[in-house]
Amino acid sequence: MDLRRDVFQAIADPTRRTILTLVALQAMTPGAIAENFDSTRQTVSRHIQILIECELLEQRQAGREIYYQLNPEKFRVIADFIEPFRQLWEDRFAKLESIMKEPPPTEKP
Repeated sequence: MDLRRDVFQAIADPTRRTILTLVALQAMTPGAIAENFDSTRQTVSRHIQILIECELLEQRQAGREIYYQLNPEKFRVIADFIEPFRQLWEDRFAKLESIMKEPPPTEKP
């Protein structure tokens, strides 16, 4: 049985979100990633493996080193899910802003 993890399960973990943030700037080796955490290298490797299973990370070999980098196509799944909610809140904030810009009603004596 092939059990595939869900991308939302993967990004629910703060350590995995931090890993994604780190490799968003540049491809990194597992050792370089692990240096950013207090946990063991094996623990970080497990988090990396989960991100690979979800296809959020890709690995590339350069000589003897393995580098991990973001898979931007998989982030589109997350962005597509979030977009309707983002639009909903932008509309609500725009409406609130327009209400706040209205002059207050004047009281009649």
